[in-house]
Amino acid sequence: MASSINIFTPLPLTAGTRNPTFYFPRRRPNSVSFVANSTESPPEIELEFIGPKPDGASGSYPVDKATAISGDKLLRSIMSDNKIELYATYGKLMNCGGGGSCGTCIVEIIEGKDLLNERTNTELKYLKKKPESWRLACQTIVGNKENSGKVVVQRIPQWKK
Repeated sequence: MASSINIFTPLPLTAGTRNPTFYFPRRRPNSVSFVANSTESPPEIELEFIGPKPDGASGSYPVDKATAISGDKLLRSIMSDNKIELYATYGKLMNCGGGGSCGTCIVEIIEGKDLLNERTNTELKYLKKKPESWRLACQTIVGNKENSGKVVVQRIPQWKK
């Protein structure tokens, strides 16, 4: 017959005349509960993406829409997640993958510039002769976790860069 050890069973730890006995303490389960202080949802930024060239028949620019949690993602990631075209033909083949070294993800901020982060050092270096409204999508954080509003973005046609 096999014997089992109960965690409350005293176990002798040393041999000899003085044999101290130790009891294993009862363990409490490790659990953490989080209580939300408010039921408020995080602020969101509404985005509109204007296409780089007008449609053939109507002459109007196509517009894609998306929303993002403020301060959560880069503009490039939001466009990628929502299947919104960022790169022209050359950029699809030769982009740096978001490292800020190729310039193929240049966009123009039409509205909502104050809802984006300041230009990064990479942008200051790469876009120093470009208008202030031009940004690199791979370096632009949408929101700051506290603000909400609307940002209108236009992808710059390849020939304009």
